[in-house]
Amino acid sequence: MIKGYGVFCDADRHFYDTPHRLWPGSGASGAVGERDRAFEAAERPAPEGWQRHRVGDWLALRPVEHPLPDQGWKIHVSACLDNADSVLARVWDFCVARGIAFKFVPTRYLLHNRNAKYADRGSSGKFVTVYPADDGECASIAAGLDALVGGEPGPYILSDLRWNAGPVYLRYGSFTRRHCYDERGEPVPALEDADGVLVPDRRGPVFRTPEWVSVPDFLRPHLEARAAVDVTGLPYDIERALHFSNGGGVYAGRDRRTGETVVLKEARPHAGLASDGADAVRRLERERTALERLSGLACTPEVKDAFTLGDHHFLVMEYVHGRPLNSFFAHRHPMVEADPPPEGLREYARWAMRLHGLVEEAVEAVHGRGIVFNDLHLFNIMVAEDESSVTLLDFEAARDADEDGRQTVANPGFVAPRGHRGFDVDRYALACLRLALFLPLTNLLAVDRDKARHLAEEAARVFPETRQFLELGVAEILRDPNGGRPAEAVPAGAGASAAGEHDPYPPVEPGEWPRSRDSMAAAVLASATPDRDDRYFPGDIAQFSAPGGGLSFGHGAAGVLYALTESGAARCPDAEEWLLRHSKEPASGTPLGFYDGLSGLAWTLNRLGHREPALALAELLLAQPWEGIGPGLHGGTAGLGLALDSLAADTGETDLRSGALRCAELAAHGFLEAPPERRRAGLLYGGAGVALLCTRLYERTGDGALLDLARRALQADLDRCVTSAFGTLQVDEGWRTMPYLGAGSVGVGIVLDDYLEHRPDEAFERARPEIVRAARAGFYAQSGLFRGLAGMVLYLSRTTAPGVGSADVRRQIDALSRYAMRYRGHLAFPGEQLMRLSNDLSTGTAGCLLALASAQREQPAQLPFLPPLRRTQNRPLPWSGTNEEKK
Repeated sequence: MIKGYGVFCDADRHFYDTPHRLWPGSGASGAVGERDRAFEAAERPAPEGWQRHRVGDWLALRPVEHPLPDQGWKIHVSACLDNADSVLARVWDFCVARGIAFKFVPTRYLLHNRNAKYADRGSSGKFVTVYPADDGECASIAAGLDALVGGEPGPYILSDLRWNAGPVYLRYGSFTRRHCYDERGEPVPALEDADGVLVPDRRGPVFRTPEWVSVPDFLRPHLEARAAVDVTGLPYDIERALHFSNGGGVYAGRDRRTGETVVLKEARPHAGLASDGADAVRRLERERTALERLSGLACTPEVKDAFTLGDHHFLVMEYVHGRPLNSFFAHRHPMVEADPPPEGLREYARWAMRLHGLVEEAVEAVHGRGIVFNDLHLFNIMVAEDESSVTLLDFEAARDADEDGRQTVANPGFVAPRGHRGFDVDRYALACLRLALFLPLTNLLAVDRDKARHLAEEAARVFPETRQFLELGVAEILRDPNGGRPAEAVPAGAGASAAGEHDPYPPVEPGEWPRSRDSMAAAVLASATPDRDDRYFPGDIAQFSAPGGGLSFGHGAAGVLYALTESGAARCPDAEEWLLRHSKEPASGTPLGFYDGLSGLAWTLNRLGHREPALALAELLLAQPWEGIGPGLHGGTAGLGLALDSLAADTGETDLRSGALRCAELAAHGFLEAPPERRRAGLLYGGAGVALLCTRLYERTGDGALLDLARRALQADLDRCVTSAFGTLQVDEGWRTMPYLGAGSVGVGIVLDDYLEHRPDEAFERARPEIVRAARAGFYAQSGLFRGLAGMVLYLSRTTAPGVGSADVRRQIDALSRYAMRYRGHLAFPGEQLMRLSNDLSTGTAGCLLALASAQREQPAQLPFLPPLRRTQNRPLPWSGTNEEKK
């Protein structure tokens, strides 16, 4: 799980949304209660002569007549939930009296999120930010704030230097919103270096100063105090980090006295908050208490020691050998193959049910000591090397059964409904484990618990002997421990419709074209939020990560409108008007790229028939410096060049054609001349996107040198690929391999097909069958276009690789049903991490719509710049036949 997605689930029951919309009066549909209460100072009006405005999670105030410097030493103040009101009131009065600009997190909920267990470690703890005018003022303000709130409890801000004992901290950074491109070509916040050049403003979880900045004398005593804390006196050697969260790290180490391998778990005070407000230290105490009660059980680790170093608390535990249960899916599950043998399916089913039995026995043993585990999931179960036993790990959420408490920390695929308490929490997780061992898609239950029935049916279709085993899991998942049907089993809007709560799952099979098209289009249009300025259609959390995200082709309105039009669904004039209005004057800092920024907007507007606004954006693009951006298709010069080339072809504008050729030069040089360790691979970020631009321009110009560059870029991507044990070619990212359309081997393969239309190549031909195998696998973790199954449908529908037929396409189309969800009775799909629905092109329903439309024989839809290839035109139509025949 990518931990950042969790905080985007609270503001809306069905879609990811920005957390600050939970502030009362924001119009969000999430619950507003005590945890969402604004601090008293946040309700104050701006003082006379001051400007007050919202910036994401922050509420900012500054004197109108006192402009901020662009950068310098800034001051942060941290606080806990219990003292935040008081700390903020004092800092407000201090700053307003002296005319000092500042900003703060305005609600308890947002402060909790900033300090939660899986919050960003680089920004955690920052409650108030104060902007001094210069170094001299910085010293006096820091001293004044320390005199005012010094000694108040608050989480340590890892990115900053602490002033005395806190909660005042300092770091050198940007004051105003400026952007540049990092070494990977991604837009990031910027600082101006000693030569006046914008460079990245690094904001990691370690205090550092830019190399051209000296630490001023008034900070040196605090820097020396920081350096005085070390680990040399400990009887343990820390050998490697196993895991980090905002609450602290987990490390493998060795006891110097005995040579024994141990695990050291760290807890930072006031940080890593759980939903009940307990910090990492409190949860570490709970873990120690639980494990000491469980001592002697073979299924739990033993406590060895506990100590405090500085402010940080540590628990030393037995090191458990083995592998976490989640790792077995990639190596053992037969659905990673396209056509697993029946005996392989039966063998896996027996293994999975036996493992579940071992886990169930372990949980019962823990319950026998009166302890509720409270956080059972695939990652917290260690399987012994001989697979004969399991050990349960991570007891920080464990409680005495008599407390009858709710979960406070949970994996989204195993989190129990609100009504569950005590042992029922673990029983629910065990039921989810029954499904997850066969189809690890239980994150979908966070959107609609009724999906459990459908997941069980899909799994039993592949593993018939597990039907009763799975049905027991479904019964527990849907059981109301208080009697009756749980109210949230079919949440309003997601599962309910005019036909009632027992609508079939899915409401329309993805392969029932054009009914599936019309249903998906209806789901997308039903989700529209025309009154919002930040987005029109809900999508991925990337909508909120950069200016213009809600307009963009990848995650915003532009991509959705393209998918609707390209698939033959009805256009949405209101959304087009919204996009025209909001792209007329793009927000400062909007990226230039195709999938994330202005070039994608220009291309889409032109495609929709709005040429003049498109050309106005193109003029803006031509006026920008391009040298700093990366070479890729997603946000770099490859995508920019493809958009300009397409606009030039439609308009005849020579400046646009020249710009496209300039982009090809920049993209090829930026990618091919970069050190290999800094290159990414695949369609969106790697050589395949560069090769796509060079290939399209070769078709325009006939310049063979462009095709030579395309070959070099594709070969560089293939050099990053490895062949798996199952004969699939995948991009090797060092810690995982990727088959997907966006950043995996299938994205390389889709451009290989275009290259081979123009020039034969034996090496490329040899790679294609292994890429096809990667697209034929029986299971993918997600459904989205660029990181899931929909991308495989699009690739298989388009590829000219030998041996690919309509049956391959049909099988993957049918498999999309596993991920299918309901939104107001219509067919919809989940986004990244499967915790909420998404309707954008890159991750959600619009991307699935485009992929299904690409499988039509007549006028197949296309991904931009990837038109249907000549040799696929006579492929049999995969939509023919009745549903029974298709089964």
